[in-house]
Amino acid sequence: MKRIHALTGAAVLALAIGAASTAPTFAQMKEQTKMVGGAAMYPSKNIVQNAVNSKDHTTLVAAVKAAGLVDTLSSAGPFTVFAPTNAAFAQLPKGTVEDLLKPENKDKLTKVLTCHVVAASAMSAAINKMIKDDKGEHPVKTVGGCTFTAKMKGDKIVLVDGKGREAAVTIADVKQSNGVIHVIDTVLLPG
Repeated sequence: MKRIHALTGAAVLALAIGAASTAPTFAQMKEQTKMVGGAAMYPSKNIVQNAVNSKDHTTLVAAVKAAGLVDTLSSAGPFTVFAPTNAAFAQLPKGTVEDLLKPENKDKLTKVLTCHVVAASAMSAAINKMIKDDKGEHPVKTVGGCTFTAKMKGDKIVLVDGKGREAAVTIADVKQSNGVIHVIDTVLLPG
């Protein structure tokens, strides 16, 4: 009987420790968060720490891991990440994602992913101003060496890649400790 109580106590302690590691702290609960993929995004956490909790970004997270970019996107930054959703990846031709995730295609995957990253923290108001200042279209230079065109379509920021594909920002200004995420509805591809 004592052994059952000891095991039960150990199990409760393990659950409490596990819950504490994933449960938000009091300080995080007071933060101004945005919901992405059913999860609160905390400005005190970095891009990777938040992205892993979004149900809408499981493909992106798997790709970031496969490309070996976790440490980079966890670093101080600042970064602006245009984060395609699972639905955006699903729009690619059948087999594309699976092909990109193969170890032999790591360089190609890294190129696609880093073309979604800018080495600065750019909130939507700043992007809107750059678009306006540049008379409706602003070049966006990415870490991966791509240059996309930012423009407005109605009240949404849209990025156009080198192939003419348009990605609309669906959730803007998701603050991170090392930058900002803007959720987009289409995967951008190098030109």
